[in-house]
Amino acid sequence: MIANATIEAFPYLESIDVPELRQLRAFVAIAEEGHITRAAERLGMQQPPLTRLLQGLEHELGVELVQRLPRGVRPTAAGLALLEEARALLARSDGLAEVVGRAARGDTGRLAVGFTSSAALHPFVPGVLRMFRQQVPGVAVALEEAGTGELMDALLQERLDAAFVRSPLHGSQGLQAVPILEEPMLLALPAGHALARPLRRPVPLPQLASEDFVLYRRRVGQGLYDAILKACLEAGFSPRVVQEAPRMTATLSLVSAGLGLSIVPASMQRLRSDGIAYRTLSQCPGLAAPLHLATRVGDASAVLRRFQDLVATAAVAES
Repeated sequence: MIANATIEAFPYLESIDVPELRQLRAFVAIAEEGHITRAAERLGMQQPPLTRLLQGLEHELGVELVQRLPRGVRPTAAGLALLEEARALLARSDGLAEVVGRAARGDTGRLAVGFTSSAALHPFVPGVLRMFRQQVPGVAVALEEAGTGELMDALLQERLDAAFVRSPLHGSQGLQAVPILEEPMLLALPAGHALARPLRRPVPLPQLASEDFVLYRRRVGQGLYDAILKACLEAGFSPRVVQEAPRMTATLSLVSAGLGLSIVPASMQRLRSDGIAYRTLSQCPGLAAPLHLATRVGDASAVLRRFQDLVATAAVAES
């Protein structure tokens, strides 16, 4: 039988038995052809079952829908009223399969994506988001920038579907993070610092043992913070952190102000500042800034799968 949505669209049907779509198709064919035999040929069926469909529809509605003529039929006033709405209803029902199919393929819907400030500056992230918008214009994409901890909470609370983060999410129940790529880390220091001179050779990490550090706050950027701390410890010293910042961009502002130096992902160079110089580092094996795509475990959304596939394909092309 026709779904409740049909009754909402055509309120007058609520007081009677709701006809089946096949009955409506039969009636529309008969009304348009003006002849039951021609209508049966159009529908690819025999005349007797078509006549029974028409009679059943008239019985359910309690009205005569067509006037029998010596050579054919024509709609009555009630039939003409039904014909207009039946056409609209059948057109709507014919489009249901396409609507459902597009949703099942991930062609329509909504996707909420988060990212940390440092992740957003890597060209991969805006590039893949732009590509997704172009390939799947029927999906509305919402974006949110926040710290890693905030993004994880948003994922767990289902306010976000995916998030680009730097941390591998060890111990985060209900979430998973797929590695996408890694980029080198650079030394960021005030432009007037002695190490800012444009020398060709990299700065050895142990040479920074006596320097003041400005770092991204650990609770919102655990992955990068721990990677820097581990590299320094392996280089023989514990960094003297004089200031922590809530965002990576704020970290660079403090470096530019001369409060200390920092170690940041190479993509942060895209934030041009006259007060900051960037140098490559040496004697720091394994020090790199990873990029992960975090999602909920078991999320089977078709839109999300479409996005994950695109990210995976783009990551292969990037490598």
